[in-house]
Amino acid sequence: MSQSGVPSFAELLAGTRRSAVHLEMRDAYGVGDEAQEFEEFKRTGHVDLDPTARWWPGWLGMVREAVGRGVVMRRARIVSEPVTDYIRWEHAATPLNVEAGELVRWLPRRRAVDIALPGADFWLFDDRLVQFNIFTGDGDWADPPKEFSEDPAVVKLCSDAFEAVWERAVDHEKYAV
Repeated sequence: MSQSGVPSFAELLAGTRRSAVHLEMRDAYGVGDEAQEFEEFKRTGHVDLDPTARWWPGWLGMVREAVGRGVVMRRARIVSEPVTDYIRWEHAATPLNVEAGELVRWLPRRRAVDIALPGADFWLFDDRLVQFNIFTGDGDWADPPKEFSEDPAVVKLCSDAFEAVWERAVDHEKYAV
């Protein structure tokens, strides 16, 4: 358990046995640890797909370990079209997620208008625990950045929302930005 008493993502994923699903609904994020790479992409159109660069080794290692022990990791992104520069950058970097074992799909926002969605991005672990990721208006982490719920009604809302998005979404390899 982290010093704050709030479990870290690594701890949550390590305790996951069957599934970890992630729903992203923003068209841009402004978190500091991505700023340098995103600015480089905006200048050059290039994404560094070196899996040993910056934060990738930790993330990719966690994904590979979880997938290796049988956890199915799925990520769905609801995006406005035409997509933002941030989404173009995210799409260009996604092959690393896929290579590590994540399943990734994209859903144009216009195809999600009739889906009941929670008010924040989330991770759902084993259909029992939801971690909401809370951001400020400009896309940086809020304080506190995470909210958790094991309430069965909240878990069901998130599970149903994710599955509805996943069913309509397009596999990463087929989604063109």
